[in-house]
Amino acid sequence: MSDLTTTAAVDAQRDQSLRNVGHVSYALHAIVAIGAVIPTFQPSIALLVAAFVIDVVKKGDAAGTWHASHFSWRIRSVVWAAVLYLLTLPLWFFLVVPGWIAWALISLWFIYRVARGWLSLNDRKPMPT
Repeated sequence: MSDLTTTAAVDAQRDQSLRNVGHVSYALHAIVAIGAVIPTFQPSIALLVAAFVIDVVKKGDAAGTWHASHFSWRIRSVVWAAVLYLLTLPLWFFLVVPGWIAWALISLWFIYRVARGWLSLNDRKPMPT
């Protein structure tokens, strides 16, 4: 009986630890995402890099749990956003307004991904893979 209690306590502690990491990561993503659409609020890209590194480093700890889907969701969100920003970068050089529109749309998509993931984490639901 003691072994089952100990295992349950360790699993609960692991779950809470992964949830805490998820909340911190989503918070960092949200700060950067909101800053991307508010011209006067420009947080450092270092926050996004920090969140990305946390996700990559801690992803292995979540293997076999529903949290793993959140780590993958956040990592894919950052990678796709980076690729889209890089692909649309030439629009800024040649046509400023289309570049601004493209980056605004990418930023709104990123905000959606962060909000959807964070709400699912809060509800203890996995993300689609």
